[in-house]
Amino acid sequence: MNVVVCVKQIPDPAAPSALDPTTHNLDRTGKLILDDSDAYGVEMGLQLASGEGDEVILVSMAPGGETSGLRTALAMGAARAILISDDSLAGSDALGTAKVLAAAIKRAEPDLVLTATESTDGYTGTIPAQIAELLGLPSITFAKKIAIDGSTVRVERQTEAGYDEVESPLPALVSVTAGVVEPRYPSFKGIMAAKSKPVDVVTVADIGLEAGQVGAAGARQEITDVSKVEARAGGEIVVDDGNGAARIVTFLEELKVI
Repeated sequence: MNVVVCVKQIPDPAAPSALDPTTHNLDRTGKLILDDSDAYGVEMGLQLASGEGDEVILVSMAPGGETSGLRTALAMGAARAILISDDSLAGSDALGTAKVLAAAIKRAEPDLVLTATESTDGYTGTIPAQIAELLGLPSITFAKKIAIDGSTVRVERQTEAGYDEVESPLPALVSVTAGVVEPRYPSFKGIMAAKSKPVDVVTVADIGLEAGQVGAAGARQEITDVSKVEARAGGEIVVDDGNGAARIVTFLEELKVI
């Protein structure tokens, strides 16, 4: 069974973030790390693809041929990776990113595609469903437990009231929550082995897309301005002198809550 896991390489959240002054996009130059949210998908993939001949394949999109985050996932146990790296990808929106990832996923011929529910630097939460639509695959979101039974995937899908039991024929795409599994730490042996695992670096042309379909040229959204969040104002202290309840009601009416 081939399990493809979409992973994102992001700037280190512990370091101060920076925006490009012209495009207002996040500066992604320099070393990138594996998004924590994707580590759960990698671990789930490794647990599901544990039989002889099974393989976990990573798919990622990053500038400058950056592989630092991919090497972390490879050290966890993934077999190989496909990295799409092309200058024309700069400024891609969510749909453009989904088109690129979907085209690369086709190269791996997966039985199952795993993603996080959303990235920790973008938070759109739309890419998993977009990839599934582009590939014509069933999509199951917010998985808290996944099991494979022959050619069927069974998922406990997290909801506000508990979870739904959902099943789908394979191939399918499943997005996983942070609580699905506990990601393993790469061992020293795994780290050393990751250095020699293959990373297939491809361009937009290699996956059958044109530059105008992706990147800023193909984006349907544009960041026009970025400003700092206004400082939070101090709250109002109400001393109950007998009409505290009325003051609260008035306050909520002003907010149009009631």
